Amino acid sequence: MKRLCFALLALWTLPPVSLRADVRLPAVLDSHMVLQQRSTAMFWGWAAPAEKVTITASWSTNSYVTNASNGARWSVGIPTPAAGGPHTIRIQAGNTIVLEDVLVGEVWLCSGQSNMEWSGEHGLKQSLEEMPQATHSQLRLFHVPKSTAAYPQEDLAANWVVCSPEAMRRFSAIGYFFGKRLNERLGVPVGLINASWGGTPAEVWTPRSLVESDPELKAAAAELKPAAWWPHEPGLTYNAMIHPLTPFRVAGFLWYQGESNVNTHGTYRRLFRTMIGAWREAWQADLPFYFVQIAPFTYGDDHLRAAFLREAQAEVAMLPGTGMVVTTDLVDNVKDIHPQQKREVALRLADLALADIYGVAGLQPRSPRYRSHAVETGRIRIQFDALPTGLVSRGGPPTEFTIAGDDGRFVPATAVIEGATVVVSAPTVAEPKAVRFGFNNTSMPNLFSAEGLPVAPFRTDR
Repeated sequence: MKRLCFALLALWTLPPVSLRADVRLPAVLDSHMVLQQRSTAMFWGWAAPAEKVTITASWSTNSYVTNASNGARWSVGIPTPAAGGPHTIRIQAGNTIVLEDVLVGEVWLCSGQSNMEWSGEHGLKQSLEEMPQATHSQLRLFHVPKSTAAYPQEDLAANWVVCSPEAMRRFSAIGYFFGKRLNERLGVPVGLINASWGGTPAEVWTPRSLVESDPELKAAAAELKPAAWWPHEPGLTYNAMIHPLTPFRVAGFLWYQGESNVNTHGTYRRLFRTMIGAWREAWQADLPFYFVQIAPFTYGDDHLRAAFLREAQAEVAMLPGTGMVVTTDLVDNVKDIHPQQKREVALRLADLALADIYGVAGLQPRSPRYRSHAVETGRIRIQFDALPTGLVSRGGPPTEFTIAGDDGRFVPATAVIEGATVVVSAPTVAEPKAVRFGFNNTSMPNLFSAEGLPVAPFRTDR
């Protein structure tokens, strides 16, 4: 009887067999992935409560050990080496997971609406032409499926793949061409995560609590109309497509969105700043955030709504660690909201990263932008920032300038380049007060930096 009691006591003190669970990883921790080099890569997942989890990586002789919490979660940070690979990573608990063909390099998250999503699968000519040579073992792609959730999620359904013609055909063209450029210039592996959804307003990519706690943003979000093809309520795609990725270390963000917010342009600068801040807080780092200014497009009868949205984007580009690509010269049909020249957009984004983050010399990646103006007798002189060597106009004198006096009526103006400035005037405006440049929905001016980047649209009045 005594031996039976001791045996029963021993069984009672052991963890129940039914509580044992295989160690599991989130989808983003997978074979063929790219880890951010020279960083602390977070590994996390689920296991039985108190279960010991041991991680070893082929680039190190160290073992990293942790225990799952009473909530069945575990996480541990692992230092990553300089770019290279392939490596093998072993995660061992009651079971063993082996991640193979893991590279270490640079990882970028690409997000936004359709102009970020657009690929060869959507008939994009540049992607289809690139397909035959799109076999790149040093490029890895992670495509996040479209999904929404009312609350922040811990995982999603996706996997890393080695870049092949077929994988590239389905992947964001901007993401692919950006990654290819970085790989060519830096000589390191590049991982690209695409989490984009055509038609989505920026509200759905921003945590719901931040939108609803701000009266202006909440009111603007209420004006968004439901659509059959994309969500419109705050936070839904952030919860399902961004939040599960936040423990995964990235080098920075690429963003192309804004077309679906032209009707609420008055709050976009506030919304966009809020979203960028939320993403940086979620990744616990002031990561670079490079974005694309929306391209010329008709947008119906209101000829200024896109101009106001571009203005909001330009003001957000003043935030530290951000950069904006101007696209007024990359459109061949203002009635097509999906410009075909995605490679050129991607190369401009890549040059921002190469110059700012990777220290590549000889690049001038920023478009000239309005700095100040001076009213002179019968004319206004415009000064610019981000103007390394000078201005040029293509095909004739500078176009798309208008000027107004006290009455606020803007009329077409004559513009002349004088050194690093532009002088604007009109014979019908004797006492000018304000200038606008490229300030309408479809404007495609011909004023560029000597390095070939278009001058960003602006207005001097408010």
